[in-house]
Amino acid sequence: MANSSTKPVTHGSLNFAARTVQSMLDEAGIVLNGPNPWDIQVRDESMLRRLLTGGSLALGESYVDGKWEVEQLDELIHRLLRSPLNDNHSFLAHQWARFRAMLFNLQKQSRAFQVGEAHYDLGNDIYEIMLDSRMVYTCGYWRYASDLDRAQEDKLDLVCRKLDLKPGMRVLDIGCGWGSFAGFAAERYGCEVVGVTVSKEQAQLAIERCAGLPVTFRLQDYRDVSEPFDAIVSLGMFEHVGHKNYRTFMEVLMRCLNPDALALLHTIGKNASLPGVDPWISRYIFPNGEIPSLKQISDALEPELVVEDLHNFGPDYDRTLMAWYRNFDAGWEKLRDRYSERFYRMWSYYLRVCAGAFRARDLQLWQFVISRGTSTSAYRRPDF
Repeated sequence: MANSSTKPVTHGSLNFAARTVQSMLDEAGIVLNGPNPWDIQVRDESMLRRLLTGGSLALGESYVDGKWEVEQLDELIHRLLRSPLNDNHSFLAHQWARFRAMLFNLQKQSRAFQVGEAHYDLGNDIYEIMLDSRMVYTCGYWRYASDLDRAQEDKLDLVCRKLDLKPGMRVLDIGCGWGSFAGFAAERYGCEVVGVTVSKEQAQLAIERCAGLPVTFRLQDYRDVSEPFDAIVSLGMFEHVGHKNYRTFMEVLMRCLNPDALALLHTIGKNASLPGVDPWISRYIFPNGEIPSLKQISDALEPELVVEDLHNFGPDYDRTLMAWYRNFDAGWEKLRDRYSERFYRMWSYYLRVCAGAFRARDLQLWQFVISRGTSTSAYRRPDF
């Protein structure tokens, strides 16, 4: 609820910046200093002027700076994205992000390890507190689950069943994280797994967590993998590939998939084929990231690869992200000595903003099952 020292504002009581921002927020049912848990509580009015020119970048930066508060940040973002405001991408920061993505290959091989250093190498202690017991840093599957551990186990099992994994199969895991899929496929399905990652911290901890299992982890860019596999999986890594490299990624699948093998691509997706990514997320969370569209993925697959199955369970990412946020928030006391309060605000903003985006259906979560199209047998989708 609103702080007792603040009152909902009326248009007549506001300065020009505040009046302009409030008139925009009216379209989303959001009130400056209003009584609802999704209403923005202004702590420093300078943030209103920043919003007029900076869009989502200014919104995130001013929140991290402590210039405004909100009880339910995820719901605020949900309402903003469901409103006509989401159609306005004229902010300079947004236009620059698109132009930069169009002009440069931000995910070229010489830049591949930047996101590992900036995000995944932040500290394993953050992810151990935030994630489930297997440390799965991708969307859970909540159809039958009531807690995060079950949702992630169900997702990993769903992936294995979609690939029809069998004992002795050799599987490539592109973007292996901390070894969650590799360990699960080895334990439950008797597979030999090779995982590649651009994060030193992930590789080191994955080796420890999967000790004694037939798994191998490499600090390696996906473009350097060339040997054959009986199946390939990529969970939550394609968001770092970039539209200029989508075809290159598919060429890796073509050269590494055995003739009748299957690949599963699990990726966040967007609804429009526009380059770039949200400028705040790009600057502070995932440098060089880019969310693909269905059209972009389809174009990259043609004509050699076949989509055997496509499954969208994007709303499950809202629930996953909110579970991560609750874990992070509850475990903050264990992290406080090593990370700043500013980091807490930045990380909690990231998790809840993304949850709101999935809730608004502005983002999707797709699982593609892909083949080389050489098998004469029809693909049999497992029960979900």
